[in-house]
Amino acid sequence: MKKAVMYGGGNIGRGFIGQLMYQAGYAVSFVDVNKELLEALNTQKQYPVRILKGDSYDEVMVQNVSGIDGNDIDAVSQAIAEADLCATAVGVNVLKFVVKPIKEGIVRRFTQGSKKPLDIIICENLIGADEFLKGMISDLMTDEERSYLDKVGFVEASIGRMVPIQTDAMKDGNPLRVCVERYDRLPVDKAAFRGELPPIENLVPFTPFSYYIERKLFVHNMGHASTAYLGQYMGCDAIWESIGHPEVELIVLRAMQASALAMSKKYNVPYQDLNNHVENLVYRFSNRQLGDTNARVGGDIKRKLSPNDRMIGAFRLCCEQGVATDYLELAIAASLLFRREGEEPMTPETILTEVAVFSKTDAVYTRIMDYYEMLQNKMPLSALIKAVKNKQSELVIV
Repeated sequence: MKKAVMYGGGNIGRGFIGQLMYQAGYAVSFVDVNKELLEALNTQKQYPVRILKGDSYDEVMVQNVSGIDGNDIDAVSQAIAEADLCATAVGVNVLKFVVKPIKEGIVRRFTQGSKKPLDIIICENLIGADEFLKGMISDLMTDEERSYLDKVGFVEASIGRMVPIQTDAMKDGNPLRVCVERYDRLPVDKAAFRGELPPIENLVPFTPFSYYIERKLFVHNMGHASTAYLGQYMGCDAIWESIGHPEVELIVLRAMQASALAMSKKYNVPYQDLNNHVENLVYRFSNRQLGDTNARVGGDIKRKLSPNDRMIGAFRLCCEQGVATDYLELAIAASLLFRREGEEPMTPETILTEVAVFSKTDAVYTRIMDYYEMLQNKMPLSALIKAVKNKQSELVIV
């Protein structure tokens, strides 16, 4: 049986990548530092993935699994040395802590005489994740060891499946159970593979892969976050509840369509294909069973409103391609009111100038602040939509 190493046994690791690997015939070893998780994996040797749809669900039992302690560098590196395929889903901020074991595994693999390339599918929300991870590994290597990197594929992936924080109700008596939505496509950078493409049924190899990275960040993630910001303004706690407000749905849909149109222009992809994806996402946001919260989706303002991330990155993309940004600016304005417990509060001016890196002399700064003042004065979203339409900047598809 083929062997796979999944670095990260969390929601995406177990609830998406691990499931796809198992269904492709791999025995999957999850590397993690959660002792309870590791014990459960090594005891049960399987776990359920519950696929939510409407008011019902299907369940897949992922078998032939095990756990490896991430602190045991020897065990991790040996598993990587023997693996047919590797993947990471640990979160951008944790990547730096897994670099050393991965480096040791690569070196061990090729010093032990393996002739087979190693591909690592990188499932992190980060543009340029491939070069980021490769660079950190290279920094730990000697000149001789760096020659091994020619045999390693650092493969970016775009994670579209939505997996919420798992509640006790979702676990339903089994701490290993993961509840997920039905969407199960995994776009990957076709050009980055060093070995043969793995036989994963729902793999979507594509080049240039920047298209899928930007589609995920500037369409999916931007729309998701916009729903959270506007939903909290409407007094909602959950994503499904937020998108259920017609005004929220309209603003989110128009913002996503603007970004989709910009992507269509940039990558010469038919707009209709992207708009079908937008409409499907809006429908998926309404999945009540996922129970995803505005607090989770909209949190971490310092990252999500940084210049290259979902909100401001989508705005910049639209500007580059000459696409109207009115609805996106309205969603950004709503983010200035967003509050999440435990996060340091910042003034709107600080967010726009220090996080989004706009200048107070920028026209967009003034427009967003105008929308912010309307929201701060509790103006209904219907009135703000009229204000946008009065500017005669309604998105027109040509």
